[in-house]
This record gives sequence, structure tokens and C-alpha cells, in this order.
Amino acid sequence: MNILYENRNIPKELNQYIENNTNIHKYFEQNFQGIKPKNYCGFLNINNQAYFIAPKILNDDNKNLDIFIYMLIYAYDIKLSNEDISNLSNHKHKIFKVFIRFFTDKLVSELKKGLYKKYITKNENLKVLKGKYLIEKNFSNVYHQNIYCEFDEFSMDNELNQLFLFAIKTFKKHSNYSNLYKCEAILDEVEYKNIDLKKLNIHFDRMNKRYKYSFEIAIMILNKIIPMPNSSDKNSFAFLFDMAEVFEKFIANVYKSIDSSTQTQVQKNFGNLQLKPDIIFKNTIIDTKYKKVKNKDDLSTQDKYQMFVYGTNFEMRDTMLLYPKHIYNIKEDLKLGRDQQMIELKMRSIDLDSDLKFDEYIAEIKNRLEGIR
Repeated sequence: MNILYENRNIPKELNQYIENNTNIHKYFEQNFQGIKPKNYCGFLNINNQAYFIAPKILNDDNKNLDIFIYMLIYAYDIKLSNEDISNLSNHKHKIFKVFIRFFTDKLVSELKKGLYKKYITKNENLKVLKGKYLIEKNFSNVYHQNIYCEFDEFSMDNELNQLFLFAIKTFKKHSNYSNLYKCEAILDEVEYKNIDLKKLNIHFDRMNKRYKYSFEIAIMILNKIIPMPNSSDKNSFAFLFDMAEVFEKFIANVYKSIDSSTQTQVQKNFGNLQLKPDIIFKNTIIDTKYKKVKNKDDLSTQDKYQMFVYGTNFEMRDTMLLYPKHIYNIKEDLKLGRDQQMIELKMRSIDLDSDLKFDEYIAEIKNRLEGIR
């Protein structure tokens, strides 16, 4: 497996593949010295060659990969056994297939409990009347014996199952995992459709809520698969994660493990101002910033303004900006505004370095977050 790093130039032999595939241009940055990944990490498969783009969180290459995988697993709530996590650490290029396997195992488990069905309105030309007689269509049906009808059918061929089937067929291009075929067989009466993820409008209620997590994992994986059709190998693709999103979700889930009342992504409107802070933990608004801070001058004034806006509108005096520790250990205490409008801002960094295994690593990060003052 070949290791690449965010914000570091890739080998020149890969430049042509990146330049030829507009689908992945936004994940890379070109300069006079070459091409480098932006703050996106994950997996590249180019002409059957595996490349792993690792975050440059630490100065130890092997630790960077292990900690990235730990963060992914915990950020997206992927339930793996200790043995699976250990095997994954030794075969890091399999992270993409692990996500597919996890989604598929979860889905097949739910499907075996019972298929989700809903009433679908259909219009068909039948030999006998079923449901509503369609007068206008039947007036023009003088040369046929069948009857145009409109009726409701309790069917598995609904939007949610169509999304699952679309995901299964997409994942089969990259994996021959047996449960993919089991899910496909169970959904044999579902019509296959190409799904535009941006136009999905699926609602969850008591009838289908047990499928919500499978849906969220499917959407997450599908959104992160980027095809590379202009490579000589049609199976070339990228599977990339925005590190700002990974860091935010990881930290949020650790805070939730500390206090279950922790809120994330709480969106509120204040007039025409729409605000959505990352985390609200024990009456403190916390916003994560995946940035490399080398010294005090790298701390953004714009970030401070953002926290002042959060604090004054949510009427919370305590706020925090949390960065991953890189070189500079951030510990700044500021007072923003004055009198009744004064907001206290802590600027802190969290050290993500550790030699511990997964469970111990999460416990250690939890202790470090609890120890931030």
C-alpha cells in the first residue's frame, strides 16, 4: 500500500490521473510544485494500485494511519469487534470494504426481521376493476378490453428500498461480500433505479425507523465514493473524507459518551441569521476547527467573531474553540464584548497522539477532553 499525506505533494506519476478526472479536482490543490490533497483523507484505487491519503496530525507516519482509522470508526459509529479493528490496523487499505461490510451486515439483519412496505399508488391497465375506475383514460380505451385503474398496493417497491438496492448494486462493483447478494435477493421485487442523492426525500416514522441507521451509513458511503471514469481501469475510484467533518464527529461522539445530554448541530434561526454550532456540552458552546496551528498568530480572528455570535444569540456565556494539537499547544482565554454582552472564550487544543489500542485510545481521549479547563 502506498501512503500519501494531506497537504503534501503526491508522486508525479499520479498527476496525470488526477488531472484527467474532474470528479476529484475539488479534493486536490495544484501549485507550481505539483498536486497535493487538501484536507481530505481516505482511499484511492488507481489502476488496481491502492493509495491511502493519511492526515498529517502527528509526526509519526504509522500512528497517523492508525489514529485516522480509530477516528473514522468512532466518528461514524461503526461497531467492530476488537479482532476486526486489530485486523484492520494491519490491513489499512481494507477500510473501504469494512464500511461496506458493516452497512450490509446491519441491513441484512433488519431485512430478516421483516421487509419495510408501504402503500404505493399505482395506475395500471387490468383485466378486472381494482380500486378506482379512471374515467378519462377508459373513454379513450374503446379498442381494448382492459380497464385503467388506480389503486393502492402494500409494496416493498418504495423509495427507501430503492435506495438500498441502488447502494447494494453500487457496492457490488467494489466488493463481492456474500451479504450483498443476500440483500439483493431479499429485495428482488424492488425496481432498480439510479438515485440522485441530492433529491432524496425519505421520511422516517415508527414503521421504518429501525432502518434509519442503515440509511445514514449507505448515504455516507455513497457520498464519499468518487468514480474516476477517465482512468484506464474502470474500477478506479476514490473514497475520501473531509477531515474537518471527521474531527467534528469524532469529538462530538466522545463528548456524548461523557454526557448523554450533549447536543450536536443544533440549528436555530435568529431573524435572518441561521446558526448551527457543532457541540453544546454542559452549557458550553464548542466549535471544532481542523486547522494546523503553529503559533499564536495562526489563531483566526474570524473564529473568535463566530463564537461571539454563537454566545450572544444562544445566550451562553461559555464558549470554546477546539483544535487538534499539531506543534503549538493552544491555551488562550479571552473575553469578547463587555457588560451583559461579554462572552468568555477558551481556545484549546486536544492531543490526538497515543500508542493505545482502540478501546483504550477512546478512553484516553475522553479523559483528555474532561481535563480541558
